[in-house]
Amino acid sequence: MHLHKFEKIWLTFGIAALVVFLTVIGVSAFYLGNQPPSCLATIDSEKVDQLEPFNNPGLHKVEGKDWDYELVYVAEIFSYTPAKVEVPLGAKVKVIATTKDVIHGFNVAGTNINMMLEPGYVSEYTTTFDKAGDYLIVCNEYCGDGHHLMSAMIEVVK
Repeated sequence: MHLHKFEKIWLTFGIAALVVFLTVIGVSAFYLGNQPPSCLATIDSEKVDQLEPFNNPGLHKVEGKDWDYELVYVAEIFSYTPAKVEVPLGAKVKVIATTKDVIHGFNVAGTNINMMLEPGYVSEYTTTFDKAGDYLIVCNEYCGDGHHLMSAMIEVVK
């Protein structure tokens, strides 16, 4: 079989790129220990209302942490609890959320907060609200007939 000079060059380049790519992934995964993010925190989805911090959803000031506030949400059939919350401007907030029933999305429009809430797991995201205004929370995972009605509001105030 005869290969043209340019075919040999492209074949060599492709194989070299593949070797470099696999080497980088291998070093990253095995030597450096990088892994995809996973849900480390679990919860009994039937007892969400009885367990901390989900027995008292809303915004709570915390001391001695890397963030100023914890914003706790519980999603259930076509609603978020709490439906509206006020957050101080510039506050570093850790959003902690879970669901009681089915998979829900948790997307805060105008920010990069986008979590999937699965029964039995706790999702967390830390962010700083640097711009005052209203931020709509929508469910971006189809959860049933009333999915389009599922929303909440975060109001960032000065």
